[in-house]
Amino acid sequence: MSAVPVSVIDGFLDAILARDFQRARGFLHPEIDFRAMTPKRVWEADSPAAVEEVLRAWFEHPERNVERVDPTDPVSVGDSLRVGWRVHGTGADGPFIFEQQAYVREDDGQIVWLRVMCSGPRPAESTSLA
Repeated sequence: MSAVPVSVIDGFLDAILARDFQRARGFLHPEIDFRAMTPKRVWEADSPAAVEEVLRAWFEHPERNVERVDPTDPVSVGDSLRVGWRVHGTGADGPFIFEQQAYVREDDGQIVWLRVMCSGPRPAESTSLA
């Protein structure tokens, strides 16, 4: 196992943000080890199909419009890569923001181990996204 090339995680995130979950699934190793925590649930999956189901549960919300994603700088943590992003958008209750942090490992150009922590959507202080 080696540190994850930023291009692998970038491709994975681009696919998620485009809500192209089938393409995101293509970045996952057949024996993915996935764990995540959102405000009300702990998620586990051990196959690309199961991870795709989790992603759909998280991101298929037509009532929420993602307007901008601000990535944080990736940082190596031994054989893992820490990545994060802050999502800005608008929903039925007005502007929102949430943040996710992830730790990723890859094998042969695919994500084999993934841990994600999500803040959950929070009301944004203003409508300005500048």
